[in-house]
Amino acid sequence: MTTDSAKSSAGGTPGQCLEVSMFKQMKVTGLVMDPHSNTPILVLKDIADDTTLPIWIGLLEATAIATELENIQFPRPMTHDLIRSLFEHLNVKVERIEVCELKNNTYYALIHIRNGEELSTIDSRPSDAIAIALRTNAPIFVKDEVISKYLRSDESKPSFDERNKEQWSDMLDKLDPSDFSKYKM
Repeated sequence: MTTDSAKSSAGGTPGQCLEVSMFKQMKVTGLVMDPHSNTPILVLKDIADDTTLPIWIGLLEATAIATELENIQFPRPMTHDLIRSLFEHLNVKVERIEVCELKNNTYYALIHIRNGEELSTIDSRPSDAIAIALRTNAPIFVKDEVISKYLRSDESKPSFDERNKEQWSDMLDKLDPSDFSKYKM
């Protein structure tokens, strides 16, 4: 199972993924449930061809992505909505996110932000970076090497069939935004 992580790639600095290499622009095509582990899988698809990349993520992260994909609004801002609001308040633009490393079955990502003329990178788990990209309309890129490593891996490739999509859809249908506001701090 491949998961995402907040650690910097290969123990280096968070900006390490900026090296000159080829990236594919991808988009979120859906969330499905792994039928063996009941773990959500985020599915990215190359916008130019049929290449797909599944990333196993946690349920909370999947919910954050799904609620944005389904335009579900909550009475109070959730974490990724708060981050978007902070960026807007500080006039910071999310330029792009990059899934830039796959090491020991863990994906790594960077969020590229611009504050005026200054460009910075923030180390992130891919699920968080993608949740923010969806909220800020930032493009999502995946390093070619990451896709190649995944395709060469010995992991069994999941099938993203209609049954899995229906499982996720059923879970979303049962989601009530008011449930999230009843846990007050």
